[in-house]
Parts: sequence; structure tokens; C-alpha cells
Amino acid sequence: MKKLRIVPLVTTVAISAVVLFGGWFAYSQFAVQAPLKKLVTQYDGVKNVQFDITQKQVDLKLDLDPKTDISGLVQRLTVDGKSLLGSRKLKLTVVDHSSKTLDEWWSKALFPVAEAMDNKKYTEIPATLEKLKEGSPNLTVNSAMDNDNIYVTLTDGKASKFIVLPRVPGQLGVWNNV
Repeated sequence: MKKLRIVPLVTTVAISAVVLFGGWFAYSQFAVQAPLKKLVTQYDGVKNVQFDITQKQVDLKLDLDPKTDISGLVQRLTVDGKSLLGSRKLKLTVVDHSSKTLDEWWSKALFPVAEAMDNKKYTEIPATLEKLKEGSPNLTVNSAMDNDNIYVTLTDGKASKFIVLPRVPGQLGVWNNV
């Protein structure tokens, strides 16, 4: 029976682990995260972005200027970044720069928006938001929609609120995503 030499065995295991995990880290950093960060930060209105990339999901924490077109940003990510995202799900979190006025206004708009979403009458959302806006002259309301989400942007001077509402049948996403 041969004796195993402990030093060469431990050295081989350590070098293998460094190569394996170092390779994964380098791939994640240089082949996915760096190009994705470049894609996001070049979009007009993105001040800062933080990533958390797993095998199943890409979490983006975005700090946006008040007039940023968030639906355009998501479209850019899903179209131009498709090869980088692969099969991973994209999850967005936007840093809140809201004000008390915007929060109060959104709480009034919440019920009609939730009702339109629940009834799948998405075309009623922009009209409802514009109608509710009539009493607030400084408020700017933008809404957009794609296959997965409805995007509502509220701005009032320097304050802004970005709301991403998922269009998932059977789930009302308004309450969880404000």
C-alpha cells in the first residue's frame, strides 16, 4: 500500500480551487458584469448602478435622474443585453427620490390603477393618471407598457418616483411595487 503525500495533495486541491473559483469570478466580472454595467451607465439619466448577478437572476439597483425613461432602459437591457442576461430574470430596484407630495398623489392613483390592471384594461391607466393630475400643475406623469411591465414615472421638480408594475395574470402587482 502506498502512502499518500499530504503536501502535494493539499497543494493540488488548493490550486484546483483557485483556478476553478478564480475562473468563475473572472468570467462573471469581465464577460457579464462589466459589459452590462457599460450598457446601463451609457443610458441617458442613469447616475449609478449596482449589480447582484446569480445564475438565475440579475438584480439591478438603479439611481436615476427624474426624467429618465425607465421603459426605454429596460428595453435596451432586454434587447441589447440579451446575450449578457441569457436566461436570467431581470429585477430592477430604483433608488427612491420621492417626496411627500408624490407619495400622497400616488396613494390616490393606486386604486384606479390597480382596478385597471386587475381588469386588464391597461389603456385606461394613462388616461386615469392624466385625469388625476389635473389638480397638480407641477406634477409630470409618464406611463409606458411592454410585454412584462407597466412603467409609471412621477416627477415634481427634483423629486421623482419610478413605479414598475408587473403584468402577471392573477397577481396584482400594484401593492408590492410602490
